[in-house]
Amino acid sequence: MGFLQEFKTFALKGNVVDMAVGVIIGGAFGKIVTSLVNDIIMPPLGVVLGGKDFSDLGVELKHAVLNEAGEIVEPAVLWKYGAFLQTCLDFLIIAVSIFVMIKVINKLTSLRKKEEEAAAAATPDPAPAPEPEPTKEEVLLTEIRDLLKERK
Repeated sequence: MGFLQEFKTFALKGNVVDMAVGVIIGGAFGKIVTSLVNDIIMPPLGVVLGGKDFSDLGVELKHAVLNEAGEIVEPAVLWKYGAFLQTCLDFLIIAVSIFVMIKVINKLTSLRKKEEEAAAAATPDPAPAPEPEPTKEEVLLTEIRDLLKERK
């Protein structure tokens, strides 16, 4: 039972849950960026390059092998640099987005810290609390002590 308890403690820590949420949102964000690159950015770029689909750009390293009927026995071996460049563009967009997000978060954190420091500096230290009044028992004991000192 110790292993399960230890795993539960680990899994329910705030950092692990935050990381899991980040991974899920990152996966969804990656799909959005992939769609942006494949469906929005690359088609106009393909038109500029002569009407080609950018992901089809590549070099044929080995031709396909066909039989007498014209059916493909062995497919061609392609070096698809277009698909690689699309993936690199995906990465650059995600990296820039994360960089901008971190810059904004750091800026907001420093502004919050400055506001807290300004608020702490603006509020004066509270005046020290006055000495508490002695209780009736203390007053009575003090009088008894003083009377005993006088008798000596």
